[in-house]
Amino acid sequence: MSAWMLATVAGVVLVYALLSRRLDRTPVTAAIFFLSAGLLFGSKGLGWIDTAPHGETVRVLAELTLTLVLFADASRIALTALRREYVVPARLLGIGLPLTIVAGCVVALGVFGPLSFGEALVLAIILAPTDAALGQSVVTDERIPSRIRQGLNVESGLNDGICVPLLFIAITVADVETNPASAHEAVVLVVEAIGYGVLFGVVCGVAGALLLRLVHARNLAASTWVEVVPVATAALAYGLADPLGGSGFIAAFAAGLAFGALRRKETEEVSYLLEELGGLANAVTFVVFGAAIAGPALANMTWKVAAYGLLSLTVIRMLPVAVALIGTRARRETVGFLGWFGPRGLASIVFAVYVADETNLPHIETIVSTVVFTIVVSVYAHGITARPLTARYADWFHAHPDDERPPMERGSAPAQRWRLRSSPS
Repeated sequence: MSAWMLATVAGVVLVYALLSRRLDRTPVTAAIFFLSAGLLFGSKGLGWIDTAPHGETVRVLAELTLTLVLFADASRIALTALRREYVVPARLLGIGLPLTIVAGCVVALGVFGPLSFGEALVLAIILAPTDAALGQSVVTDERIPSRIRQGLNVESGLNDGICVPLLFIAITVADVETNPASAHEAVVLVVEAIGYGVLFGVVCGVAGALLLRLVHARNLAASTWVEVVPVATAALAYGLADPLGGSGFIAAFAAGLAFGALRRKETEEVSYLLEELGGLANAVTFVVFGAAIAGPALANMTWKVAAYGLLSLTVIRMLPVAVALIGTRARRETVGFLGWFGPRGLASIVFAVYVADETNLPHIETIVSTVVFTIVVSVYAHGITARPLTARYADWFHAHPDDERPPMERGSAPAQRWRLRSSPS
């Protein structure tokens, strides 16, 4: 990244930081602001941020951001609380997510005739994870029933980590279709990616948590440096797994789960730096995504790409959610609310960058263009509708007398900590 490009990105972040309180009262979310700035200053705009979409800058930034976010999301999930209240997240992740991938694959095969099964599966998995930060008011507005709010929160925190190994498997399927002779080698690679990723992630997460416990017990570290521990643990997990054939993303997610499970009471106290760095990296990623990837991809968009993107945000997401909630007695307002708020964001961006750089799929341009269009529409559509639809749903719920509120929706869910203010919202 040149000095001029760095100055442009820094200027965009600075402007948002100075106006963030005022912008928070408008429909312009942080994701909308940063993506719009990227499109404006990118290669298809003013040209101030001109970097190759498959360049080292884009990939390093994307991987760094997802590593921090995966670790942070995993570490903040209270697994013990989930055992007490799992109705919504378990159904969204255990039924809704697989059905979303299946539906996405089937629709991709129907819309894009030339795509192979493996390529359709890759596309479906890239667009399966949700990013609740794109409509953060949905999961932070306490007027929303806690069971619904926390369900969306947990779904967003876990589905990106769940989709990482699934993506490696889908890439393997696509590679084998292209080159059957490499089937054995491909299977070995995916097993190593998952296995080493989990191994080094758990080892680093446990080590980081235990060392932090020792430091606290003996008062060995200054409080300002203690916050470096989660950041270093995430980086260590990625740095050990990736060179040895493991997935750094899986390692970061596994490390976050282990770290959070062992340091549950103290995780929030030591995670401020991790959250802030992740939020800043997230913001810069959206700027660079808009400048380097979204602009060129949208310039070559086709009607099939647009059709699939719109279906991905509606039918492919909403129908599986409706099926997942069968038997819960959820009202149709709740089904619609949960189904609509499945924004696509950071995980899909990084997955697309990774697939474009690491694979030689015949129709990779179609896959990337579809992912880009879907993310761009999601950023604006979910960002703009978050506040009004949240208010409308809250009004519907509170219009019922306390003793007559829908039984499924009024169930109480333990609080799951949300991202700090630096996340795009």
